[in-house]
Amino acid sequence: MLKQPLWDRALAAYLGFACGDALGATVEFLKPAQIQTRYGVHQDIIGGGWLGLAAGQVTDDTQMALALGQAIIDRQGWHIATVADYFLNWMNSNPPDIGNTTRRGICRYRDSGELFGVLRADDAGNGACMRNLPVVLFTLQQPQNFIDYTIQQSHITHHHPAADAATLCLGYMLQALLQGASPAVCLAHVDQLLGQYPEFAYQPYPGRASAYIVHTVQSVLHYFFSTDSFESCVIATVNQGEDADTTGALAGMLAGAKYGLSAIPQRWLQQLDQQVVTQIQAQTLALLQLAQLSQAGAYNS
Repeated sequence: MLKQPLWDRALAAYLGFACGDALGATVEFLKPAQIQTRYGVHQDIIGGGWLGLAAGQVTDDTQMALALGQAIIDRQGWHIATVADYFLNWMNSNPPDIGNTTRRGICRYRDSGELFGVLRADDAGNGACMRNLPVVLFTLQQPQNFIDYTIQQSHITHHHPAADAATLCLGYMLQALLQGASPAVCLAHVDQLLGQYPEFAYQPYPGRASAYIVHTVQSVLHYFFSTDSFESCVIATVNQGEDADTTGALAGMLAGAKYGLSAIPQRWLQQLDQQVVTQIQAQTLALLQLAQLSQAGAYNS
């Protein structure tokens, strides 16, 4: 039996992720001044943007997270080749967008069967970090599995130590928030990241929000810690522009877990692609149930 607070926070994290993605996609690649000129403060899910999306349509961030989550659910546990297969199926579905590094990694797997790429200096993007939410849900109370599975899914497309560390840091933060921890616990995880990689320092905020993992995480941390509601966090994040679908998604993930389902604006949930909403609801429940089974030792993942 799932505890209601955990269910609420987990569903809010996943739906918040998708809302941030759909909101941010409209202003992706724009600068803050351009957003202000066109929209004032961009705060409604209206679609459009460089991808010409329908209102409520999500991008590769949510789609890849859903692919990863479904791979875990369909396999009833962790199997990295299944994850790679689901990423390949997603790429072959003609998605609206796919990052160059992500495409390169999936194509390597398709062509050679190699699951993990070698370490590369140009793999320091945010493409692995953006999709790791299902791993966090599946490995609650399983610290070593969380680390192992996070790194495995990341290295299908992105193999860079700073990107690995950042993905783990946001995952630790999300796990803490799902369990009702205070912001001080989140800050402790951030301090650990900064101790390893000082380039992630976000105070004072450097003001960049590109797909480079350092810029992405700086933006997410800055707005997560400097705002006081789900809506203000996500709106401030996406209005920074650049890779706004991913920064918005990750900010929405953390803010959803912190503030809960009731804090997500109804106008956003109603505008969001309802098929995506249904998938997220089903995946959240299934992943948390699998996490409970795994924790109880009911099956070997």
